[in-house]
Amino acid sequence: MRLVILGGSGSGKSTQAQRLGRYFDIPLISTGEILREAISGDQPLPEFRWSEADPRTSLSVYASLSELGYHARPYIQKGELVPDEMIIDLIRIRLRQPDINCDWVLEGYPRTAFQAEELDFLLDDLGQKLDWAIYLQVPEAVMVSRSLGRSLPDDQPEIVQRRVELFYDRTIPILEYYDRRRCLLTINGDQSPDMVQQNILTLLSLP
Repeated sequence: MRLVILGGSGSGKSTQAQRLGRYFDIPLISTGEILREAISGDQPLPEFRWSEADPRTSLSVYASLSELGYHARPYIQKGELVPDEMIIDLIRIRLRQPDINCDWVLEGYPRTAFQAEELDFLLDDLGQKLDWAIYLQVPEAVMVSRSLGRSLPDDQPEIVQRRVELFYDRTIPILEYYDRRRCLLTINGDQSPDMVQQNILTLLSLP
């Protein structure tokens, strides 16, 4: 099972990504969590060695999470989206790590239609295919109030508001992208976490 969880800041996508990861017993890839770790300290990604037999394992310019964090910090502090090339690079490395086989749940990526397209290209290269993109639909006021109640360092009012604006500006086109590919599931995220999870599993036709 390969899933992407979409939603604005405070939509509950982290909670549902964690729950689905446990339910299916598959790795959770959270770009937000990885970036927060990168900014807070030196947390390098496992090293990749060049292999002529498999050149896809070549080292990336952002192979060190601490280096990625250094470059990403100014964007995150302003509530801006981290540039595509940084995030795409991070996902490329992460999906090729030994603990990732063929099943995963991805949260925090893609955030632009370009990133969604790049993810498809990467999955083609890996011989994989996305099963579903799950969109947690939550009113703007709920996104803001939930975000402000989390007490994360980057959840300041002006930063939260900026993230919500960016979500509507850049993320909505992703929904159209996945809808055209008939792999979009839209869920009412303004419910209890248990209800949201049950609705997701119902749409996935699982008990």
